[in-house]
Amino acid sequence: MDRLGSFSNDPFDKPPCRGCSSYLMEPYIKCAECGPPPFLLCLQCFTRGFEYKKHQSDHTYEIMTSDFPVLDPSWTAQEEMALLEAVMDCGFGNWQDVANQMCTKTKEECEKHYMKHFINNPLFASTLLNLKQAEEAKTADTAIPFQSTDDPPRPAFDSLLSRDMAGYMPARADFIEEFDNYAEWDLRDIDFVEDDSDILHALKIAVVDIYHSRLKERQRRKKIIRDHGLINLKKFQLMERHYPKEVQDLYETMRRFARIVGPVEHDKFIESYALEFELRREIRRLQEYRTAGITNFCSARAYDHLKKTREEERLKRTMLSEVLQYIQDSSACQQWLRRQADIDSGLCPSIPMASNSGRRSAPPLNLTGLPGTEKLNEKEKELCQMVRLVPGAYLEYKSALVNECNKQGSLRLAQARALIKIDVNKTRKIYDFLIREGYITKA
Repeated sequence: MDRLGSFSNDPFDKPPCRGCSSYLMEPYIKCAECGPPPFLLCLQCFTRGFEYKKHQSDHTYEIMTSDFPVLDPSWTAQEEMALLEAVMDCGFGNWQDVANQMCTKTKEECEKHYMKHFINNPLFASTLLNLKQAEEAKTADTAIPFQSTDDPPRPAFDSLLSRDMAGYMPARADFIEEFDNYAEWDLRDIDFVEDDSDILHALKIAVVDIYHSRLKERQRRKKIIRDHGLINLKKFQLMERHYPKEVQDLYETMRRFARIVGPVEHDKFIESYALEFELRREIRRLQEYRTAGITNFCSARAYDHLKKTREEERLKRTMLSEVLQYIQDSSACQQWLRRQADIDSGLCPSIPMASNSGRRSAPPLNLTGLPGTEKLNEKEKELCQMVRLVPGAYLEYKSALVNECNKQGSLRLAQARALIKIDVNKTRKIYDFLIREGYITKA
């Protein structure tokens, strides 16, 4: 690059050497005291001390070269000019051809450098344009991109997952149906013409302002969804279930205030409350030890063991009071006796006792003559009698739960309830029975 602004790589574009008339190749010498026109010499003539008319060998001089950085330390001025010429010759976007013409840079280097310094460089734009782009960036960021580290789900239209994600489409980074989806309808018939009266013109401007406010509200809601990570609802719910029940209740109550504070502040508040809850529970436990006269943790472990034993004894008395209400029912008495024998032997009770909350429960189901009874073992028959479930339906529910458990490796109660659409209490009893008998594995 010469100091007069010539960036050309072609030696025929430069004046010849004043000493030998050969075409100048970089680097070359420019006399700082002669000109205009500039007095230029090649390195060979300069080293011989060439003098001509007013030019003397002791004049000050400049070394002219394009081997210096301009916009990037790894790019010389000569390469910058070669890149611009290659883009002009090959066309914008044909980076492989540009790199082939340059010969000194790769395709990725050419694209990255050109986009950074010649497209997105704010120095090449006016101040007004920068302000306009900054304002547009605040209001035009309507897309809510899915996190690149996650595999974005692509649910079918109107599926359960699609409804859980509020119709969000990761491929488009937008929603199927916008909030206030028909806001544009108010503008469809508005047309600004020159013969409008001042009042009519003002009314049209007011309608446009109202439309802008509705767009801002739409964008505000999208920002809340994006900042708080509410697109993947399943992950959000799993994270919420990690907290104790009391913290979950607060989480549900405080969710409506999440739009006021930022996501980090909201999570800090929930975490601090969860920590406070754990500390209070630990304090109450230690206070209970102190009230009982316990002064060391070894005694505390013995106290917990004895407390658990007392609770089990109290549960036995409760079961006895329950079964006394059905003293006239021989099957209920036999069930209680079997349950009591299991408890005394240290085993988990095979069949839970049915609770009586103010009304007499239905008698056990008579399985005589029902299809599928011969396929049940004794414990399954007892379950169907107490749950009042016909053997054929039980076998179908059992097959569905066992197959789902084999697919996933384990099964949760919520998944079991989703598979068999019956009373939730019956589902729990079937689920607990299958886990106890080893048919399925608890998640």
